[in-house]
Amino acid sequence: MGLPRNCEISIRSKFKKGGRNLITDVPNVKVGQVTLKNEEKDIHTGVTAILPHTGNLFRNKVMAGASIINGFGKSVGLVQIEELGNIETPIIMTNTFGVGTAINALTKYMLKDNEDIGTTTSTVNCLVTECNDGELNDIRGMHVTEENVLKALENCGDVFEEGAVGAGTGMCCLGVKGGIGSASRLVPCDGKGYTIGAILMSNFGMPGNLMIDGRRIDTENKAPKSKVEKGSTIIIIATDIPLNERQLKRVSKRATVALSRTGSFIGNGSGDIAIAFSNTNIVPHYSKKNIIETKMFHDDAMDKVFEATAEVVEEAIISSIYHAETVKGIRGNEVFGLREFL
Repeated sequence: MGLPRNCEISIRSKFKKGGRNLITDVPNVKVGQVTLKNEEKDIHTGVTAILPHTGNLFRNKVMAGASIINGFGKSVGLVQIEELGNIETPIIMTNTFGVGTAINALTKYMLKDNEDIGTTTSTVNCLVTECNDGELNDIRGMHVTEENVLKALENCGDVFEEGAVGAGTGMCCLGVKGGIGSASRLVPCDGKGYTIGAILMSNFGMPGNLMIDGRRIDTENKAPKSKVEKGSTIIIIATDIPLNERQLKRVSKRATVALSRTGSFIGNGSGDIAIAFSNTNIVPHYSKKNIIETKMFHDDAMDKVFEATAEVVEEAIISSIYHAETVKGIRGNEVFGLREFL
């Protein structure tokens, strides 16, 4: 989980890793996935779902911030994060042409437990993110179904696979096979232990640019022939540190540090989006009071949060390609997993 302890690949780690070294080390965060694979039909895609907490997210929203590092993307739900600074549904990751299907499924999922949505109160802002897996997957076939999305939500738990699974099944990264990666770090604050975790879908970067712990790995010779940066990455950062929405937006920006460390220059055709949330600061949908109380971090102490964020996202990127297996997909494209490539 994350990079295994006996892994021959390592990155510098200043902060202690969480017990599972996954985003689910953050209390009450859960992840579920559905993987769709059929080599005869060139299907290599799927769905990954993230629960910010296990309660009713519509009634008890989490504070959040987002950064559109490069906006070549088709995600849905980011506008309300920017305006209101909260998330009120699970987060879905899938492929580009699965966004509409995922919105419908997630909306039905939220309506099921909230009879007030769209009747006595507002509608719901579903959060769906995407990357283009058309290098390996028959993306035009639109194989992701509403049932797949609902199944991923039902499967949410503490432990999940990384690599070419879920929404990352058909993704490519820096000349090798991309996918789902995750990691976590423990951050001591005021005598207590807190956790920062990340999960991401890696689908970015040009072949030949991969960097691991400051060392360039030449992936150009065995990569697909395209030399254009046309991928994307979706990065979800979770914490139980009490941060407000302004601070969470600042945290989300630090994902850029990890992208740069691993070899990305944030290319023109890349949709790079980072979302950060804290499930300690809860925003109730209903309140009898005009004023509600939340906590925030002292800004002068934020450097430790920023540094841990850069570190955890960097490892999640490397973990996504470390765990991914070689895949031969549509049009004969074959992308090597990092371990086989090395």
